[in-house]
Amino acid sequence: MIEIYKNPSYSSKERTMDLLNRMTIEEKIGQMCQVDGRIDSKTWIFEKHIGSFLHVTGEEVIRLQKLAAETRLGIPILFGIDAIHGHAFHSGATVFPSQLAMASSWNTELLEEVARITAVEVIQTGMHWTFSPVICIGRDMRWGRVDETFGEDPYLIGVLAGAMIKGYQGKNLSDPYSILACAKHFAGYGETQGGRDSAEADVSERKLRSIFFPPFKEAVKAGCTTFMAGYNAIDGIPCSANGWLLTEVLKKEWGFEGFVVSDWNNVGWLHTTQKVAATLEEACHMAVTAGNDMIMSTPEFFEKTVALVKEGLLAESLIDDACSRILELKFKLGLFDDKRLPNFTESNSLIGCDNHKKAAYETALQSMVLLKNDNEILPLSDKVKKIALIGPNCDDVQSQLGDWSFGTREFPERPTLDYHSEYDVTPIVTVLEGMKKRGGNDVEILYEKGCGLFDDEGETINKAIECAEEADVIIAVVGDTNTLNGETRDRVSLDFTGYQLHLLKALKKTGKPLVVVLINGKPLTVPWIKENADAILEAWNPGMEGGNAVASILFGDYNPCGKLTISFPRHVGQQPVFYNKLPGWHGDSYVEMTDEPLFSFGFGLSYASYQYSNMKIVSSKLVMTDELVVTVDVENIGKYDGVEIVQLYVNDVYSSVTTPLKELKSFKRVHLKAGEAKSVEIKIPVTSLNLVNRHNQTVVEPGTFEVMVGGSSRDGDLLKATIEVMDK
Repeated sequence: MIEIYKNPSYSSKERTMDLLNRMTIEEKIGQMCQVDGRIDSKTWIFEKHIGSFLHVTGEEVIRLQKLAAETRLGIPILFGIDAIHGHAFHSGATVFPSQLAMASSWNTELLEEVARITAVEVIQTGMHWTFSPVICIGRDMRWGRVDETFGEDPYLIGVLAGAMIKGYQGKNLSDPYSILACAKHFAGYGETQGGRDSAEADVSERKLRSIFFPPFKEAVKAGCTTFMAGYNAIDGIPCSANGWLLTEVLKKEWGFEGFVVSDWNNVGWLHTTQKVAATLEEACHMAVTAGNDMIMSTPEFFEKTVALVKEGLLAESLIDDACSRILELKFKLGLFDDKRLPNFTESNSLIGCDNHKKAAYETALQSMVLLKNDNEILPLSDKVKKIALIGPNCDDVQSQLGDWSFGTREFPERPTLDYHSEYDVTPIVTVLEGMKKRGGNDVEILYEKGCGLFDDEGETINKAIECAEEADVIIAVVGDTNTLNGETRDRVSLDFTGYQLHLLKALKKTGKPLVVVLINGKPLTVPWIKENADAILEAWNPGMEGGNAVASILFGDYNPCGKLTISFPRHVGQQPVFYNKLPGWHGDSYVEMTDEPLFSFGFGLSYASYQYSNMKIVSSKLVMTDELVVTVDVENIGKYDGVEIVQLYVNDVYSSVTTPLKELKSFKRVHLKAGEAKSVEIKIPVTSLNLVNRHNQTVVEPGTFEVMVGGSSRDGDLLKATIEVMDK
């Protein structure tokens, strides 16, 4: 018989079906397995016909791929890695700001470039697949994985995720620099009880369709090739056992043609942790029938599932569907024709190259958000000749790189995720290094750590005070670190740890201007800083070029333009404070404090000032097939050139179900020179004014809509007008 699957002149689907017809049940189920490639790899290749390996890079990829070529059918291995914000586990690779940080740029072109560079560097080490982007929604700051999200808004998350998917996958998967993207975690993963990672999510179908599904649906539209099921359960049904979620909605309703991968030992969890399966065999049966196609890190899945099929307890047609989805993507990637083995000569010139570092620097600049700037203390005046740089995050590489990077802590049940025993931190520019470099011979940088992130190190505070008293201005670099963020790292408090606040209060008493730079994975409760600091710069986890970017902004080489994609609470008990809340609360404040966030979604200052005026609706009476067209004049009335992010929100004034007080529907980044004014036009389809009704149908209801345009989600920053949407 002609081996069609080996002939690249046939389509990927034709080649898949030919190969599938040649495979034994063991070979098919082996393709559905993904395990740690450092453990018993030859057995997995020759006896269990492995489909995908984790935790393997470089020379080992070449060795294992060559072994796979020696098997009966020669099916190549798909290698996956957690390249979440750059190839950050690989020493020397480009590390970009965290996903939450990048989101603050509101720049789709920038995020596409970040993903493309990541793909190029990942390919150089033999990888084909990244478990990114994270499309979860950050609504409870206690949740450990807020730093991995794009923030709190479904619309913005969908737009930014689509840009990264496009960057990872390119125009065509046959592009040698394209890799598979993975939309995760499907779905409702961030909405768990108490902000507990992987716990039960109390969300209704209408809430899923209103809030959590839209960005994932955008990922499907963007052509995302893989999805990852969440650990959490929804209404008692774990996502990995939820056939309605994975099959009825994702594959049938949305037409998703790629494959679904479980999260780490998600299938084992059905039996050992969530207790919905009395045996591991039952868990494997649940997972396959629900629509999981590849099973991550549940090695027992192979033997258990082979036995289930051979005993007639599991339909082979389900195995065929899963296996064919995996094989087709391997064909589309060109793995059967070109193994995509790493080219070390090319990798030396590409990984962490100057152009990629420049992109990391630009991304860090656009990701930072100026939250306060009293009396225009920033940018630093030419009169400043001596700076006291103080704080535990001035020179902390791990805090600056963030989660899913060098130094990421181990999980109790997993082998270490640090892919290299030695990681060269030389290319990482900390704030201390960046400030010294930028200050040069003109500005003296006096450095004291002041205190640690956890222990008191109280005796060093006195040294910090002495340092501050010598200086013209204090730059305090504080925040958190990896052990306070990430998977399994949920918190009950969002306050500063250790003696950081004590340090800041002591510095304030010196009477010197106090500028606070926050290096943190997610929003912290910092009301004292808002009231007492002269300026606040939110730098997030800014990546390898973070120190240079902080210095550029503080010295005025770059005008900050980032805006928050997530709201800051004043107190952990004040949550939730997301901007798109529903109406109906008896009151507008708690007994102890307001319900307003400390810093709102969409907020961010600049060294320039922007004035909005003359908002116009081109047509205020619209039908379902129309476009809503809004124009507004935006003028830069400051003395610095800058970029303003113009935001458009809509409120469905009266509706059949409760709807948010406002929802982001579009935005534009506008470049304005000092003194320049522009008329900005934003268009959105009337169909985007939809809601999910009580029958779980997505519809646009006729009626009055309030349209709002401005520089943040705060009411005081928005110009408003109304429109009428009619049936005909």
